[in-house]
Amino acid sequence: MFVVLCLFLGGAAGTNKLDSEESGVRESGRAGKIVSSGDFTERPEENVLITSDSGGKLDRRAAERAARDITDRMKDLPEVRSVGEPVPAPNGKALLVPVTMTGDEDDAMNRVGPLLDVSAEADRAHDGLKIEEVGDGSTVKGMSDTIGEDFRRAELISVPLTLLILLVVFGAIIAAGVPVLLALSCVVSAMGLSSLASHVLPETSAVSNVILLMGMAVGVDYSLFYLKREREERRKGKSHLDAIDIAAETSGHTVVVSGTTVIVAMAGLYLAQEATFASLATGSIIVVAVAVLGSVTVLPALLAKLGGRVDRPRVPFLWRLTMRSGESRMWPVLLRPALLKPVLTLVVSIGALLLLALPALDMKLKQPGQDDLSRDIPIVRATDRLTDAFPSEGTVHKVAVRAPAGEAGQVEAALRGLIARAEGNSLFAHDQTPVIRESEDRRVHTVDVGTPYPPKNPKATESMKVLRGWVPQALDDVPDAESAVGGAVAQGADFTAHLEERMPWVVGFVLLLTFGTMAVIFRSLAVALSAVLLNLLSAAASFGVLVAVFQHTWAEGLLDFDSSGTVVSWLPLFLFVVLFGLSMDYHVFVVSRIREMALEGASVKDSVREGIVRSAGVVTSAAIVMVAVFSIFGTLNAVEFKQLGVGLAAAIMLDAVVIRIFVLPALMTALGPWNWWPGGTSGTGRRLSPVSAPAGGGADVPAASYAPPAAPGPGRDEAPSASPGHPQR
Repeated sequence: MFVVLCLFLGGAAGTNKLDSEESGVRESGRAGKIVSSGDFTERPEENVLITSDSGGKLDRRAAERAARDITDRMKDLPEVRSVGEPVPAPNGKALLVPVTMTGDEDDAMNRVGPLLDVSAEADRAHDGLKIEEVGDGSTVKGMSDTIGEDFRRAELISVPLTLLILLVVFGAIIAAGVPVLLALSCVVSAMGLSSLASHVLPETSAVSNVILLMGMAVGVDYSLFYLKREREERRKGKSHLDAIDIAAETSGHTVVVSGTTVIVAMAGLYLAQEATFASLATGSIIVVAVAVLGSVTVLPALLAKLGGRVDRPRVPFLWRLTMRSGESRMWPVLLRPALLKPVLTLVVSIGALLLLALPALDMKLKQPGQDDLSRDIPIVRATDRLTDAFPSEGTVHKVAVRAPAGEAGQVEAALRGLIARAEGNSLFAHDQTPVIRESEDRRVHTVDVGTPYPPKNPKATESMKVLRGWVPQALDDVPDAESAVGGAVAQGADFTAHLEERMPWVVGFVLLLTFGTMAVIFRSLAVALSAVLLNLLSAAASFGVLVAVFQHTWAEGLLDFDSSGTVVSWLPLFLFVVLFGLSMDYHVFVVSRIREMALEGASVKDSVREGIVRSAGVVTSAAIVMVAVFSIFGTLNAVEFKQLGVGLAAAIMLDAVVIRIFVLPALMTALGPWNWWPGGTSGTGRRLSPVSAPAGGGADVPAASYAPPAAPGPGRDEAPSASPGHPQR
């Protein structure tokens, strides 16, 4: 009912999309607001490009015949408002037929189909010519079709892959299906709630993808820990309902703690003071909150209803594998270096992670654009040919001016002078004369000045800086004039500069939160400080991997992308916040188990060994699910999602393997009793309720409360000490 209600309310309210003109920062943000205040009537524009099949010089007569044919066909379409005169390219290799559609830009993608059909028919009818269409509607439609197919494929792969991993973990089909069912219901619910929230904070197009990624990861993760603990208690002889009760008190308690930490960490993105980050934070917070809610309500109710049927039907070989008894041989072997030579292991493992992090020192940030898209996409290749023949149709700087209506004549004269000044400069495109637009109230004027360089070329940035210097000079004599230069290049430069300014606030907030949360949970400043340092280390190493993969060309063939020599500018900050939140899951589960062993009287070395060995199986399973889901995003065409998937997968893998197997146990072994400073593990007069697991069993977490030895809770039989050789208590 909750899922249905969320879907109904979200569908009824609709989604309030983030307006790109209203969401910018710095000067480009001001330019967008000036343009928006002009209330211009935006007509969707299409361009029919005619070139030679061979790519060489164009047969002008044949091209003109094709242009007349296209014009006649287009004029008969109800979706077409007007067709302009054909425009020849300066290099003689192309002819452009401009077409203005009816309706508005927002609906152009859904109405451009008949125009594309005309262009395709003309292409088939005129041999020796290549006829393509590029414009507001056709470009969005081409990219949406490609990206939509990407995500449909990702969804088709991610769910079966997650089910397969969970089958190996649980050995039973229903047990494997429950986490996936919960995760999918969380994603669907969060989509509806996100639509409602968009009327308070407008939603960027990437939110639904982030909700899918985060929802599948945390939804499966939380369920997996809960299910493993419930199964572990049943194996120890507890009744079904008692096992659920214990799982709720332990795993359920820590899911709430971990989920709350992720939510507050994601809230750090609001400190970036940027609309895109606010939207991503809102979507992430909603899906994590729904996942926590489902894990502590629907999941135990479902387990209570299913009873023993949760372990049906069993997969014979896998079931025997998951139910085997005896201690795992692999984890003690892997932990041996950290326990026997902790200082050496610490130096080597930290050194390896720092080497991985080195490339991050050379990280270059840039907003994704046309030049980052795969050239395998037809609309991208067509756009390349259009901008090659008509550079002013490619990278454009938007000059916006707002002044009193009485100064309109002076503003227009100043902009004409600006256009004339640009004509003699090689930094700007000269194939078409820029057109000055005036709002109906004559208060706002805009002009698009093109540059022949793609956004990633330093010359494009240089041309933007030159223009920003010229515009105030041109308007010196216009009183009360407000001006700004926007466009894709300006937005990217301003966004990156804004992030560099706000990043210390966001990072400081997340670090302080992590430290405070760990100090409260474990009553130890040493544990809190080590959690912050280890998370910083794994984040730095993952950033190094990200730079090494995407700023260079060696992985282009492997991951199917064209390197722009940069990392997407919004990614490092978002990745940092997500990683700190998700890493807390593992850290809380593992360190809790170690502390529990210490509270029961085990030595530091035995506590570290038993805590990690007994939680390793379920932590590894959760990490494998996360890495699998994130890796699928690395197969998408959009470079920002490709980088997001690879960055998250690398970080989780490093965190679960290097940090948890080598760095954490070596650090805790080396610190000895100082791990629990200043609280220590004795002298409280109370001890943690025993929640020991059989070897190879599930993760254990802090019990919801401490209990005196004489009054154990119902059904909680005292377990043998985790330390070998200790008498049963």
